[in-house]
Amino acid sequence: MRVWPNCWSNSLNLMVWTLLFERCGGILAGTALYKQEGFRQQITTIGLDLAKSVFQVHGIDHEGEAVLRKKLRRGQVLKFFATLPPCLVGMEACGSAHHWARELSAQGHQVRLIPPHYVRPFLTTNKHDAADAEAIAEALVRPTMRFAPIKSIDQQAVLMLHRSRELLVKQRTMLINAVRGHCSELGMIASQGASRVNDFIVLIEDPDDTRLPAFAREALGVLIAQLHAVKEAIRTLERKRQAWPRSQQASQRLTTIPGVGVITATALVATIGDGSQFKSGRHLSAWLGLVPRQHSSGGKSRLGRISKRGDGYIRRLLVHGSRAVLRWQRGAPKQPSPWIGA
Repeated sequence: MRVWPNCWSNSLNLMVWTLLFERCGGILAGTALYKQEGFRQQITTIGLDLAKSVFQVHGIDHEGEAVLRKKLRRGQVLKFFATLPPCLVGMEACGSAHHWARELSAQGHQVRLIPPHYVRPFLTTNKHDAADAEAIAEALVRPTMRFAPIKSIDQQAVLMLHRSRELLVKQRTMLINAVRGHCSELGMIASQGASRVNDFIVLIEDPDDTRLPAFAREALGVLIAQLHAVKEAIRTLERKRQAWPRSQQASQRLTTIPGVGVITATALVATIGDGSQFKSGRHLSAWLGLVPRQHSSGGKSRLGRISKRGDGYIRRLLVHGSRAVLRWQRGAPKQPSPWIGA
């Protein structure tokens, strides 16, 4: 076996590291090189990959060359961006994105939120944090890229009321179905509707009724107690939500539309703000997934069912509101609605 002299080995190692340095464009793991070359003044655009604890930063200069790849812990993010000149920062519109967008905007940076499915085509390699940050930076500078508006903390608070109420309504439905199912096993049924479960509540809370065994009455009593608590929580959230539209002119204007109540109006305003990011009402409909899905080619238009993109919660509220208007119109044919005629 041939043994290479130490001098040759050291020279070979130096050549390898020099080649790696040239191929990587001077991007190393340490920060000392960055400080020597003044890399902070060169950065114009940053792709920030969000996470719970470890964040990935990818910075590029005005020529599109990468000058920074760095991992940051959660407590280092704001300190790091405070040392940078104002630049364009992009991140995916995911969990905690609006919080970080507000924090970085307060430091003077221009922040853009990109829907995650718009970033995916720019991922040129396997998925990992560094590749995700690079894809975000690449998508950020596209001239035709669409961005999501940054929500204020008040908008997020109102949406929390909506999501919490939605969860409680699901729990109420689960409890009602559980009571109905258990009672049906004992030969007791009730008509459809959430209000019809009150017949079971009277039966369960009556200790003198002998149709229920003691163990069944005790088990169903726990479910009824939870049902009462969930109903009270729903009423509390609805009272809190009723106070917000009074200070929002946009919500008040939306409630004048037939089929749009307080729930739909507050959800729309809290989600889209003033709606200035949409060019027209059809643009908003396409964002909500209320327009047909298009699969056209060769000059032939092929339209399918609605795409069901965007926020399914708002889309469901609008569909229920339109159904209510149509049902009311059938009951009052002598009072035509201009919305239906249009």
